[in-house]
Amino acid sequence: MSVSRRAGRPGVAAVLFLAVGFLIAPVLLTILGSFATEWTGALPSGFVTFENWREVLGLAETIGSQRSMGWDTLLSVGGFGLAVPSELFFSVGLALGGVLINLVVGVPIAYAVARYDFRGKEWVNAVSVLPLVPGVILGVAFLRAYPNLSGTSFGLIVGYSLLKAPFMVMAVRSEFESMPLQKLEESARSLGASWPRTFLTVIVPNARSGIVAGSIICWTLAAAEFNFSYVVWAKGTQPLALFLQRHISNSTFTKAAAAVSMFFCIVVAITLLLQRVGTHGFTTRRT
Repeated sequence: MSVSRRAGRPGVAAVLFLAVGFLIAPVLLTILGSFATEWTGALPSGFVTFENWREVLGLAETIGSQRSMGWDTLLSVGGFGLAVPSELFFSVGLALGGVLINLVVGVPIAYAVARYDFRGKEWVNAVSVLPLVPGVILGVAFLRAYPNLSGTSFGLIVGYSLLKAPFMVMAVRSEFESMPLQKLEESARSLGASWPRTFLTVIVPNARSGIVAGSIICWTLAAAEFNFSYVVWAKGTQPLALFLQRHISNSTFTKAAAAVSMFFCIVVAITLLLQRVGTHGFTTRRT
């Protein structure tokens, strides 16, 4: 075994370890700081308290600009109601709505670009994978072009889907390009399957890795989209990005750490959910 080979593998492992550690360290420090009473130096101190989480989740009284997450009654049975954090569920629903539009629109676009040659393909490819405008510009355009959508939940969903569509198209297109699309289609059609059935039961399930990856990316970025939300949203229950901005700007480091840690936990939970749905929701086998 050569010296370069003996040194190369440990070297790559060391670089990977350092890179992962560099990325994870701020997250772990933030979560740790959310359970501290103060954070004035390089490291938090005064452990362990749940007061920061209680205030962020709206379980403790706060005032003014530090207003915490509101709670709404989701279900009431026999005088007992199930209360849920309104901004949390509101934002999760908005981002998932944007992902749904990205799936319905982005997957066929990615398939068309990967499968067919047609006039103007280069333009379609460029437009579909490049963000057309930043969030703040799209927000201003929404205010003028679609005043009825501005400040509404549906307007946010449409805006999120437009802003994040390129990530869905890129993830799914790369998956389609690695597949023998023509052979799969010809095989399915020779067995009597119609084109819609071929696309939905053969092509799409085989691209599930890219679809799941694109869904996770689109959801995470949509849930944290601040510029568009700030420009378009008017009043009422705030999207999670505005909730985070409020706590990061007007709270202590420990309360900001609790708000960011809560968002991180949501991202992990939704990521696991989307992965599970993607793994079990797409299959070419009959039960």
